[in-house]
Amino acid sequence: MIYLLIKTLHILSSVLMVGTGFGSAFYLFFIHRQGNLASIAQVSRLVVKADWWFTTPAIIIQPLSGAVMLYMAGYPLNSLWIWLSAALYLLAGACWLPVVWLQIRLRDMAAHALAENSTLPPRYWRYARYWEWLGYPAFTAMLIVYGLMVFKPVSLTG
Repeated sequence: MIYLLIKTLHILSSVLMVGTGFGSAFYLFFIHRQGNLASIAQVSRLVVKADWWFTTPAIIIQPLSGAVMLYMAGYPLNSLWIWLSAALYLLAGACWLPVVWLQIRLRDMAAHALAENSTLPPRYWRYARYWEWLGYPAFTAMLIVYGLMVFKPVSLTG
């Protein structure tokens, strides 16, 4: 029973983490193409909130619940799928940390431009490109982690 509760928490937090990331990326990506400053300021503010409220707790829950399940299920820790999952999770995290910093800067620049009734500076758009470029490997890594987590490939076991 405890295992199933932890597994449920693990699955829900993984969906929340990837879903929030994808949803945030979707809205900020497309609002940038629209170019409406008020909308950009609002969406960038909400993206930062979503990361703190949803993604951050899920990022903490994921490895903890995963480790507990591995222990309870008796999976050998030398399984390649576990190491690949951990490496890809760390890759996604290495992309996410600068993304958080960039999102905060984007939010602040958009709020400043809106308050000053000015345009977004070139630095905003440069940061937005970096933000987007970091999202591709992070999202791809997490999709592969999903596959490894669900299928636990026998060919990748110790």
